[in-house]
Amino acid sequence: MANFDYGELDSQLNQADNLVAEIHSSLLNGYVDENRFPAVSDLGPKLLTNQEGNQIYNQIKHELLTCESYTFAVAFITDPMLAALKPTLKIIADKGVHGRLITSNYLYFNKPVVFHELLKIPNLEVRIAEVDGFHQKGYIFQHPGYQTIIIGSANLTKNALLKNYEWSMQVNSLDNGYITNQISENIEQEWTNSQQLNQSWIDNYQTVYELNARDNKKAQRQIIKGQPGHIGEKIVPNRMQADALAQIAKLRAAGKGKGLVVSATGTGKTYLGAFDVQKFKPCRMLFLAHREQILKKSKSSFFKVIGGSRGSYGLFTGNRHDDQAKYLFATVQTLSKDKNLRQFSPEEFDYILIDEVHHLGAESYQKIMDYFHPKFYLGMTATPERSDDFSVFKVFDYNVAYEIRLQQALEEGMLCPFHYVGISDYQFADASVNTEIANYNNESKHRNRQKESFVLEHLASEERVQYILEQTEYYGYSGDVLHGLVFCSSVEEAGKLATEFTKQGYPARALSGSDSIQERQKVVQKLETGEIKYIVTVDVFNEGIDIPCVNQVVLLRNTNSSIVYIQQLGRGLRKAQGKEYVEVLDFIGNYKNNYMIPIALTGDDSCSKDDARKTVEIEPVIGLSMISFDEISKERIYQSLRASRLDDMRKLRDMYKDIKARVGRAPLLVDFYMANSVDPVIIANKKNNYAEFLLSEGEKIQLTEYENKVMTFVDRELLNGKRRHELLLLKRLLELRITTGKEVRHILEEDGCNTEAQTLASMQRILDLTFFNKNASPSRSDYGGKALVEWDSENETYSLNEEIWHALQTNEWFKRLWKDAIEAGLLRARKYKTATAFTVGEKYTRKDAMRLGNNEINVTAQNIGGYFFNEQNGFIFVTYNKSNKISESIRYEDTFVNDHTMHYYSKNNRRLTSPDIKKFTDGQRKLLMFVKRSDADDDKTFYYLGSCKYLSGSAKQEELDGKPIVSMDLELKTPVEYTLYHSIIDQQE
Repeated sequence: MANFDYGELDSQLNQADNLVAEIHSSLLNGYVDENRFPAVSDLGPKLLTNQEGNQIYNQIKHELLTCESYTFAVAFITDPMLAALKPTLKIIADKGVHGRLITSNYLYFNKPVVFHELLKIPNLEVRIAEVDGFHQKGYIFQHPGYQTIIIGSANLTKNALLKNYEWSMQVNSLDNGYITNQISENIEQEWTNSQQLNQSWIDNYQTVYELNARDNKKAQRQIIKGQPGHIGEKIVPNRMQADALAQIAKLRAAGKGKGLVVSATGTGKTYLGAFDVQKFKPCRMLFLAHREQILKKSKSSFFKVIGGSRGSYGLFTGNRHDDQAKYLFATVQTLSKDKNLRQFSPEEFDYILIDEVHHLGAESYQKIMDYFHPKFYLGMTATPERSDDFSVFKVFDYNVAYEIRLQQALEEGMLCPFHYVGISDYQFADASVNTEIANYNNESKHRNRQKESFVLEHLASEERVQYILEQTEYYGYSGDVLHGLVFCSSVEEAGKLATEFTKQGYPARALSGSDSIQERQKVVQKLETGEIKYIVTVDVFNEGIDIPCVNQVVLLRNTNSSIVYIQQLGRGLRKAQGKEYVEVLDFIGNYKNNYMIPIALTGDDSCSKDDARKTVEIEPVIGLSMISFDEISKERIYQSLRASRLDDMRKLRDMYKDIKARVGRAPLLVDFYMANSVDPVIIANKKNNYAEFLLSEGEKIQLTEYENKVMTFVDRELLNGKRRHELLLLKRLLELRITTGKEVRHILEEDGCNTEAQTLASMQRILDLTFFNKNASPSRSDYGGKALVEWDSENETYSLNEEIWHALQTNEWFKRLWKDAIEAGLLRARKYKTATAFTVGEKYTRKDAMRLGNNEINVTAQNIGGYFFNEQNGFIFVTYNKSNKISESIRYEDTFVNDHTMHYYSKNNRRLTSPDIKKFTDGQRKLLMFVKRSDADDDKTFYYLGSCKYLSGSAKQEELDGKPIVSMDLELKTPVEYTLYHSIIDQQE
């Protein structure tokens, strides 16, 4: 081996079978010398650790989707991990992929439910090892001519495949390889000696398991008591609640009499309120809600936290008037009646807490708030946004004390994880029926009543419900008993579905807004006890009523609102004894609003189609929550995304109004950023600049023509925050018109920024506009035609031009917008590294690359094509999936060989001796690689994958469309992160 050089290896590879050559190359690369023997495929050995996005789960999922068959040998399996893999296992089973799995009853770790669920998986044969101490952890995937094997420390559990720091080695071997034969012989021996899994074996195991598990119940109870939020029997604030309490106290210390907490359902808002009341020590407290059921649960929670005499806690409802209670829990409907309200003095309560405060627009709520004058009002809600003009934020003087949204709560482990599966809705044999149903749902505001009965008949038909129940049975639920909640489109549909569910063996009840509180409570109790399997409703359970036992949520409706979608998803996210996850099954029809689904699931309000598409493509993991789509539902979302405009003016205007209602004035760009709303760059650049957007919304802004052009420059060029240098200099010049170069370097260094001469010179070229060509777009004249900041080389000082300085002193709107853009840019800059010009995994335009790469002028107006060189850098731009519409002569087949090597093609009419080819190979410049998946939606941004190097000897002369072209291999310094890599190479349009 030691005598090999690349040329000798290359010669051998050319003479060998391609697969043998790839394995050969990968072995030399992985086990001999990665620099001397570059890999030519992705078949080399890898260490999988679950660190830095390197989840073992992702690799196993990828191998499953690309294999011909698979075999798992794992001692321990948990239901949550098996449930997470079910969508993938179903997809490959439908394609005819067969699987085998060997497991055991070792230490009685595997619960009986795991074995029940394994029997459901199609095309999977399961056996139980008979050997004592079976402790294998291996995953084997058969590909055409070779096997991929993952062996190490990871069992088939969520922690092992997603969270724990594991060591698992992935290797590839030809079918006749020694390691393959060894493993195959071992597997076959185990398989032959094992027992086939069947229901009889499970029944026997259930009995033995319960006998062995009984001794562990006491220990399990201790573990539950020790979970966050409990110290022994005492309830203490979790991390989120502690942070929120500190912020509320800060509000009161500042003299504020009102505070608003925005917190996702299930994150402990009620306990948070109790902790704050305990801290405040009021003489009397009033807790307001719109449902008696909420009051009873809240009263119990407050007693657990505050303690004291039970007589100090009372209800004020239609049925009870405990008006002397120190801690009074009242329904709004009862208290708002004049005779009841007058029983109390306006100063009766020094602390009033209003739950589900987004209902404040109702006259009854406002009547109560106008009457009482407490020392402090606390409002709590998961969804403060409203579709009318009423502003909850205004009522609370725009004092948002704390905010935590669903995705953050999931990542913090505050909620029960969900397994979301997007499933294609049932398709009737008669295509016209499917069209009628789609049209009916897409036109929800203007439905044709004559067609309604026809559509409802099919939505609740025997065949559709049978299909739905087949999916719910396969995907299952966490725990021993099914507690399901179904959301549909209308009251009529809910009734018909409940009837058909019951008829097919799944007892169900429909509930609507017309049902009394007592009736709802009876039905909920039946669900909790298992007397019925499903509650079918429209929106009764969107909010307010918690049923912690719910372990399966079924969505059978078009998505018209992200807020409602999250409310319904959230019904299953309450933690409960014996519930490890909630299964969310979303039956996706051919609906125009499907684009909302990935946006709602990830909470991404950036208005980026690319980010929404990425959610569908890579199916991200949020905390321990999983997202999966079947192929048809994916395509339906893609279609919806293609037809939608996420950043159209109507949507931006709605977002603008939401933030304006939140802050009580014309919002600044910083406000959008802080509220996790639309990306400030998108709203600022919808018009020439944000000032013009504000003008279009009726704000009275007056800027001179020059001031307007300067704001256009800041919003277009600097607001993105991709380099901090210009922003930090402008921030300094807000305080002093003139500052020294030494002072600027100090400011930059304090922020961790690069202060090399080339970067400082580039910063100055941007601010004096010499970077912008006169005849290009944007040109210098577009930005006012003269330097914003001037550099005095003799005195080594920077100075803001006189006209801008004067405007900052005299025009309040200009100063506000100028300062806001700088602050928003610096906030946005947090996602980018400071010490390097580019951040791996972030997105850049060609113009960004020219600016941050210290090019002297913006050359992107020219057709620079796939690459451009200056003295320091080579900028390589790859569109991975090229459109069929472009010329054959430029449809280069740039291809990832593996996650750190690209087989790359030059521009056409190039030979090995061409000057630009030498710039790739001579090592005189740093090569920077930027890649985008495709030209979909005219996206002009590229992911920066990092620096790369030319692999010596790899350049070859080829021909494309009759023209000479050069191919070569480029190796990235750092492998592409897994999800991004597969998002690029697995592109679907």
